[in-house]
This record gives sequence, structure tokens and C-alpha cells, in this order.
Amino acid sequence: MSVAFDDRPTETAPAPIWVEALPLADLQRKGRALVKREGRQIALFDTAGGVRAIANRCPHQGYPLSEGTLSEGTLSESTLSESTGDAPCTLTCNWHNWKFDLATGAVIGGGEAVRVFPSEIRDGTVWIDIADPPASQRISRALAGLRDGFRDPSDDRIARDLARIEAAGVDPRLGVRAAIRWTHDRFQWGMTHAHAALADWLALADEQDDPVDRLVCVTEIVAHLVDDSLREDSYPYADGAEAWDEEAFVAAVEAEDEGRAIRLARGGLAAGGWSRIDRGLCRAALAHYQDFGHSVIYVEKTREAVQRLDGANDMPEHADGGSVAEPLALLLVRALIYGRREDLIPEFKAYRPARDGWTGRGRSPVKPADLCRVSVAKALERVSAGSADPQRCYDAVMAAAAWQLLHADPVYATRAEQPISRNVGRLDFSHAITFANAGRRIMARHPALAPDVLLQTACFLGRNAGYVDPAYPVERWRVTAPRAFVEDCARAVIDHGNPEFIVSAHLVKMTCAVREEIEAAPHASWVPDLAAALNRFLNEPFKRKLTRRVAYQARETVKSE
Repeated sequence: MSVAFDDRPTETAPAPIWVEALPLADLQRKGRALVKREGRQIALFDTAGGVRAIANRCPHQGYPLSEGTLSEGTLSESTLSESTGDAPCTLTCNWHNWKFDLATGAVIGGGEAVRVFPSEIRDGTVWIDIADPPASQRISRALAGLRDGFRDPSDDRIARDLARIEAAGVDPRLGVRAAIRWTHDRFQWGMTHAHAALADWLALADEQDDPVDRLVCVTEIVAHLVDDSLREDSYPYADGAEAWDEEAFVAAVEAEDEGRAIRLARGGLAAGGWSRIDRGLCRAALAHYQDFGHSVIYVEKTREAVQRLDGANDMPEHADGGSVAEPLALLLVRALIYGRREDLIPEFKAYRPARDGWTGRGRSPVKPADLCRVSVAKALERVSAGSADPQRCYDAVMAAAAWQLLHADPVYATRAEQPISRNVGRLDFSHAITFANAGRRIMARHPALAPDVLLQTACFLGRNAGYVDPAYPVERWRVTAPRAFVEDCARAVIDHGNPEFIVSAHLVKMTCAVREEIEAAPHASWVPDLAAALNRFLNEPFKRKLTRRVAYQARETVKSE
């Protein structure tokens, strides 16, 4: 059942604005009427329960409810009108068969309620009250409608409910806050790309002059959160808090002790906010080369999301839209606990010795060309050899990562007859860049973590080195003005046209990461390759469903059982 939109306020409200509609006799003769008052279209119906007045536009897609079919005494959900004590009366919108209870505005079976206007009869004339409810009531109703829509989500409904929050005079990011809080316990393994992309969508929203574009960005966030949590059970977090102890927190994550890590994180937030726990989170994320780089990316993007959402002072206090620091921290800690520790598999066995052997005194210049086509072990060795100059190391690994994505061999991305281990596509290459972007920001705050960032980026380079084609024709992807190009990409990604949230999340993450890197070092030698790599990433067609590969690799796997 939908949330009823009863326009009768229960708190102090603006004075009623009663306007004359039409003679009662005219309404009784016709059974229905459409009147226009103060820019509103209002449909009136003469029913056994009295005169009913509702907004004429169906909240679903805006078709005229005055053209609907009226049925009295036939409500299929008897509870809809129980609170009013009125005879049941249903109006069906004939375009999509939505059925509204005219007493409350609620939709039978669930959906967005239609606004109901109070009415009364004075001296044989119908009058209606068109005063808007207080903003606080409108916000609460919009949030209630947004949450109700999570049962059967659609982008258009989410956008409409967020637009209703905006129409009440509040930043629709309030809906993002609420969605995070409503869904945070529905993620069994912790945060997903829905949370990782959140900060980038917010950044783009803040840059837009057009309110339509701002609403696109906010809708993408909420819709992705709902999609990833849809019909999931609740996976509660441990209760309680412990005094923050950074060493104890890092040890708890290492031991995969979710309960203690959660309690420590809560204690840290309570004692000093996000800045208190930031270094511990970064250390835990970088303790291993893990989770395909997601741990580091998630830590950095979560920090930014908290800053953008909790740092906004233009949103009202609301029970559903409070601080997101704790729910996001809980999601992040759970993701760190369950992250795959890839430095423990043979391919990356050289990582731990390289990290333990880092001296910070290596003075051999690191050249990008020396990192593009070498093994993991060799990439680690060459980065370590230049350890005295972290900035030069960073430029070298970023240059190599850009070159690799630009020269990625497309054969491995689509070929069916190959081992699973050779399923390497654009995301394998782009993650080196988004990881390095997050890592650079972490290094700026916590320089002691530079060896971890640089060596783990080298792991990406080594794992991808066997899947590049130096002869790949890259000129088609070259751009003449990299900075202008990435700004165009940032504007274009808003209208990305992709139905899969996992795809749009990577589009916005990669675009924002590349833009940040070029803004931070506009004259770096790797800028042309990085812009060209982004061009290829965004615009080269790719298959999203590889049916023959799935079948071939399934049969090969079964053969070895």
C-alpha cells in the first residue's frame, strides 16, 4: 500500500486558502469536474461519501485523473479508507490502471499517492483549500514515499520523490542521507560500488547549474543503493562501542573480527569524527594488496562522501536524514573485513618481501617504460629501487597505468575459448588508475603509507602486463586538449544512457579520477596518455554478456572435477 497524501496538517500550518470551485448542482449533474485555480488543476468528484477533490495529474506519469473510472464500494484493500470512516471510493487512472482511494489519495497495491484537497460546501457552492502543507510535512511525505518505493523501485519514481523534497525547498541530498541509513544493514559483505560512486555523483551534482542535471546525479545514487540492497535480509552490526585504539582496530581487521572493529570504529567516530579514524582505516585498507584495489578506493571515497553529506549545513534535521558517518563507517569496516587478500596468492607472493624491504633510500630513477611490460616481481623491484623519490615513483606508475589501458589487448576481453584467469578487460586496467588516484590522496594525508600505495599500484601493473598490445592503434583515441576533454566527459557522463548501475558507477568513477589527476598535475608527461585512455574507456564498445565464454569455461571447469 502507498503512503496516503492527506493534506490535512497535524502541526502548525499556513492559514487555509479557500477558493471557490463551482456550484454543487453543476458537480452533481456531471458527476465530476476539472477546475484550475492558482496554477493547479484539481479534479472534483461527487461520491456517496461526499465531494472529493484531488490533484488532476496522476503522480505516476501525469495523465489526467479527471478522465479516470470511478467505482464506489469496491476497494480491494479495505484498510485504505478505514481511518476516515468514509464509504470506499476508487478512481482508476485508465492509462496504467493505478487505483486511488479518493478519501486518502493512497494507491491500492502500492504507488505514489495523489494529493487530496480539503473541500466543503458553502451555500450550495463547492470550495477547496489549496494551501500547501508546511515544508516539514511535505518533506516527511516525500521521504515516506521514497522509502515505500524501495519495495518495487524504478528510476522515475525515485526521481519524482527526490524532486518533491526539492520542491519543498530542501536539497534532495537529504534523500541520499535517508537511503544510506535505510539500507546500510542490507549489505552482507559491506559496501559496494553504489557507495563508492556516491562521492563522485555528489561532486558532479555540486558543479551543475541545471537543476535537472543535479537531480540526475542524486537519482543515480539512490537508485543504485536500492538496486544493490533490493530484497536483501538485514545483516545487523555488533552493538556497543569501545574507546578508539588505532592499533587495536588494525589488528581487529587483520583478524577478521568484525564485532570488535565495528565497536572501535563507533568509539572513534564518537570521540573525534571521521578524522579520528581516517588513518586507521587507510592502514587497514593498505595492510594487504587486496580486493582488486576496492578497499583503498572505498576508504577514500567514503571519506569524501561523509564530508559532502555531513558537511552540508543547508539540510534540515530529520530522523531519516541524519548523519551518515556511522552507517557508512559500518559498511566500510565490513567490506574491509571480507576483502580478498590477493597478496597471499602465488601471483603476488613478491609483494610482502618488497614491502618489508622498502628502505626509502633507493635512488635509481624509475622510468614508466620499465614498468609497462614486466612481471609483478620486476615491477615491485623497479619501484623499490626508486624509493627515495615517492613523487617520481608515483608519476612512473601512473604513466605506466595510463599506457597499459591505452594499449590493452581487446582479444582477452571478449574471447570465449580461454582460461578464466585470462578474462582481462578494461576494468582490470582502469582499477590501477582509480586505485592510484585514491592512493595519491591518502599519501598526501599520511606520507608513511606511500610505500604501500606505490607497491600495490606496481602489483596492478605486473598483473596487467601480459595483456597489452604495444602495436594497438591508439591514435584514434588521442585528444588535442586533455583538460577540456575531461571536462566534457564529466558533463557527458551525467546522461550516460547505460541501464546497468555497475557500468555507470565505473564510468563516473573513472571520469572523476582522471579529471582529478590531470587537475593535480596538468603538465605531467602522462597527461596525454591518460586522457586518451579515458577516451577509449568511455567510448570503445564492449560486450556486457559473454554467453559463449560462460558456457565454454563452465564445461572446462567441470572436466577437471
